[in-house]
Amino acid sequence: MNYNKQKNNNNSINNNKEMFWKKLAVILFWLCIWQFAAKYTNNSILLVGPIQAGHAFWENIFRPDFWNIVLHSFGRIGLGFLTALLTGIILGASAYRFKLIEAFLEPLMTVIKSVPVVSFVVLLLIWFGSANLSFFISFLVVLPNVYVNTIAGLRNTDRDLIQMAQVFHIGGLNRFFYIYRPAFMPYLMSALKISLGMSWKSGVAAEIIGLPQYSLGERLYMSKVYLDTAGLFSWTLIIILLSFAFEKAVLYLVKRFDIWEPIPVYGKKAGDKYVRDAVQGDKEENVQIYLKNICKSYNEQKVIDDFSYTFEQGGHYCLMAPSGAGKTTLLKLICGIESLDSGMIEGRPGHVGMVFQEDRLCERYNVITNIMLTAADSRSSGNEMAADVNKSTGAGKKADDFMKVRKEALCLLPESCLNKPVSELSGGMKRRCAILRAMLSGSEIIIMDEPFNGLDEENRRKAALYILERLNGRTLIITTHRDEDIELFNKLSPDIRKEMLVFSKRL
Repeated sequence: MNYNKQKNNNNSINNNKEMFWKKLAVILFWLCIWQFAAKYTNNSILLVGPIQAGHAFWENIFRPDFWNIVLHSFGRIGLGFLTALLTGIILGASAYRFKLIEAFLEPLMTVIKSVPVVSFVVLLLIWFGSANLSFFISFLVVLPNVYVNTIAGLRNTDRDLIQMAQVFHIGGLNRFFYIYRPAFMPYLMSALKISLGMSWKSGVAAEIIGLPQYSLGERLYMSKVYLDTAGLFSWTLIIILLSFAFEKAVLYLVKRFDIWEPIPVYGKKAGDKYVRDAVQGDKEENVQIYLKNICKSYNEQKVIDDFSYTFEQGGHYCLMAPSGAGKTTLLKLICGIESLDSGMIEGRPGHVGMVFQEDRLCERYNVITNIMLTAADSRSSGNEMAADVNKSTGAGKKADDFMKVRKEALCLLPESCLNKPVSELSGGMKRRCAILRAMLSGSEIIIMDEPFNGLDEENRRKAALYILERLNGRTLIITTHRDEDIELFNKLSPDIRKEMLVFSKRL
């Protein structure tokens, strides 16, 4: 295995060397063509060769005011770009969240995209003068691209993951970093790759028209006035290098932000009465979930029709029915991600630990991160994992939390898979990760929709035993169409309540 790895590394190094020499040969070829064309033209006003342009380039670099010129233009254009980037993201996120804001901003963005840049240049010269013209032009060129791509990226976020975050009450920072960010970043990168070059082209063009003092645009204009073709080429090369460096720096920082994985922030759930009482062992009253004459239809087809039932605190319930009978819909109604057509649900819990019919994991991130996204703090978890969480604070607390989650994950998963992205795991491993996430969420009730799908018999037994050991008096509602699953629970826990809900046609 080490031999194959070394062989692959050597092949990669050889390929990189070969690519380097190919690129160098291509560059030298075009430099020769350029030099030949300049020699053939034999007119330094019409065309200069790379040698003359290079000489002018070095002369300009060592000008006394060179860095003053570069910093003024770089500052104005760069600041315009960064201001547009932040403004576009904020406005795009606001428009995604509030339709009224999107409707209000749509005409403005249409005008900014449609009006020629030169028209804005003239207006801004009249209104503000030439000093900050390149800042405003860079801002106006970049803003619509970032705004539109921000909205598109956020709308591309997986709806199932948003529902999952709603059920588990995942906090705003965790939602942003682990649910919205993966969907949003490809669109932002696309906007940046387009906008970075445009911001420099439009910003320098604005400087050529406005001629602010100490600017790259002013230097290009003066080269034109004095027919200094070599100077024109040299200042153009400087602009290209600055634009290239700025683009690489921005893209590097954005990519680093994209792969950064802060330790998820635990939610504070101890205020919920059931959780507080469960931790303290002081239950003053019995908490029940009442379903009264509930109905639910999709496209005028009734899925649940006038169904009533009571789930008592601490009970273990299994809903058994044929596929399509409404089991999944019932669970969604209980946890609040579907709305009732009629009827009433009373005693609905504030927090639910749910295993969905689909795994609904953040596939880009590893098992530990997926669990910690929803894991409760020590005051609300109701399991031994978090019993000592509050013994440490700050970075030490986060490391301690991480190790406790890791210890729990090893109860159902092999150590080799814990640090892999969930997308690389098998279906059975993903299912066990979803079970761990639900059980460690500190929720008042555990709801599981076909929790053992994709598991072999041994892992079914381990998962069922883990669920029963971590319930700690919480209500358990599962769905299944396998009698074997109920038999498994009965063997592991004789007091399990098998609630066979009999259906004639529908739930």
